[in-house]
Amino acid sequence: MPHRKRILFAINSLAGGGAERVLATLLGGSDPWRPRYDIHLALLDDEPRAYDAPDWVTVHQLDCRHKLLPSLIQLRALVGRLAPDATLSFLTRANIANAAAMAGRGRPWLISERVNTSAHLGDARAAKAMVRLVYPRAAHVIAVSEGVVDDLAAHFGVSRARMSAVANPVDHRRIAELAAEPPAFVPDGPYIVAAGRLVPNKNFPLLLRAYAKAAPSARLVILGEGPDRGALTALAASLGIADRVDMPGFVANPFAMVARAQAYAMPSNAEGFPNGLVEAMACGIAVVATNCASGPSEILAGRPREAITGAIDVDAGALVPTDDVDAFAAALGRTLAEPRRSTCGRNARQRSLAYGVEQAAANYWARIEAALAAPSTRPEPIDTIKLRPGVSS
Repeated sequence: MPHRKRILFAINSLAGGGAERVLATLLGGSDPWRPRYDIHLALLDDEPRAYDAPDWVTVHQLDCRHKLLPSLIQLRALVGRLAPDATLSFLTRANIANAAAMAGRGRPWLISERVNTSAHLGDARAAKAMVRLVYPRAAHVIAVSEGVVDDLAAHFGVSRARMSAVANPVDHRRIAELAAEPPAFVPDGPYIVAAGRLVPNKNFPLLLRAYAKAAPSARLVILGEGPDRGALTALAASLGIADRVDMPGFVANPFAMVARAQAYAMPSNAEGFPNGLVEAMACGIAVVATNCASGPSEILAGRPREAITGAIDVDAGALVPTDDVDAFAAALGRTLAEPRRSTCGRNARQRSLAYGVEQAAANYWARIEAALAAPSTRPEPIDTIKLRPGVSS
């Protein structure tokens, strides 16, 4: 039997979140590559798992406790034992640990960047410096959108020749199964739904203000939990809409609620790739989204963000500028009106099919196989990485 090359995937954990779900979904869609590769998964942090890897993936549980130094040490030790032919990591801390683990081994290591790096790291200069040191040295960087590619090229010195955009997979079969289940929360009447962590980047204050201005007959339901809950509750009260806004918190199965909504609203200031937007489209409902960095313009209009000015209607709903209450309110009104709402829902479902699991898995494995086949053209290896605080995600 011919030797099967060993591929090691690495991520902080499978404790929940968009990147974790994406990796679990990709591994689940990697069955066609099983005969050719011995597939392993390293989990840096020992946390309860919200998602499962397939039983044919060998899982290595480390215990790095959300810290960078133990992540570097433990992943390098694991790589020394496994001697993988290639590695692929998800999330910033795992990406930096991957670089250190593979330093000097003469084998390709790839990273997957899940966020718009500049927006995600903000003013964290040390973390940005580390990304600037590490990412350009990867055999390949798989970004979740062209906007993320542009950001890494412009601000972090990564060559475009070493990057490609591969959209996150959407498991349509699983979403349909979950959508058919009874919802955990039943609003008192028709509703618009939004979902996400209650944090500043998701910009739910914009949605509350636009909803108050549009004054649709449908209620507004915001799924998710986070530190901004109190401020959002107070804002809804000050706008006079508290009795029409529901915030039921984290819902384990959001699809049962999303699929029954009249529309999905995404008011974000920044996204790496808006999983929730595509998943809502897969549920067959109309969407209204901000044209933030990165991803919505590519998903909804097939164009880069910079090519779109102002608010536009798209076949699945509407795309509006960030932080524009009037534009978002007007888009809600247009999109909710029949027959446009139903037409947009059908179009959204059709457009979401481009983000299937099979396509995404094939794209990821194509990059891995290209890195395995390519001659080594890496810069000088990173023998020593200066450890700095602030890299935890």
